[in-house]
Amino acid sequence: MIRSITQPKPEEELNRLLSDFNRIFIIGCGTCATLTRTGGLEQVAAMKERLSQAGKMVTGQTVVPVACDNLTLEMMKEYDAGIQQAAALLVMSCAFGVQTLARQIPKNVIPALDTLFIGKETGAGKFQEICTQCGTCVIGETGGICPVTSCHKGLVNGPCGGTDKGKCEIDKNKDCAWTLIYNRLKALDRLDAMRKLFGPRNYLGEPKPGKFEIKAEA
Repeated sequence: MIRSITQPKPEEELNRLLSDFNRIFIIGCGTCATLTRTGGLEQVAAMKERLSQAGKMVTGQTVVPVACDNLTLEMMKEYDAGIQQAAALLVMSCAFGVQTLARQIPKNVIPALDTLFIGKETGAGKFQEICTQCGTCVIGETGGICPVTSCHKGLVNGPCGGTDKGKCEIDKNKDCAWTLIYNRLKALDRLDAMRKLFGPRNYLGEPKPGKFEIKAEA
């Protein structure tokens, strides 16, 4: 399952963002932020307690099923009284959820979390980045293993001189991405693919903000 991985903002930053608002409505997310334990029921309840102790008035709280869903506004209607009383909404979800709510509700919207990356759960409470959504995918040449996210240095030509017995010089407990790629290509009888030299990556990518449109068939 693919998730947006988030972490709580530093307390000092959050206090600054909320400094002008005394009445707060808290919104958590029942999917990604619940899975990462940054915006589920327990975290929303803890945030309410924290704000109350800081002298803020919490006008209401909820955890919506999917904060980034356009149907969220419909689900929020039962909390309209608390939302209208609030000076700001504190959203405990990924940035996509924050922006979705900001488009739908004419209130100050404050993010409680920082969005780190798109990743997958690899164990209980452990998440690994699997894609930076760079728009220049090379995994067709690397046996389905992404060197940009799997390699600490993001090398598209490897391995570097720091690999040691299949481990990364930056993290001795981490497998070298390019050793994994080599072993994968060898098993597939495609080692010749290692001879291909990739040119410098275009880190500018497409003009921002990104857009994609499916063209209608003639």
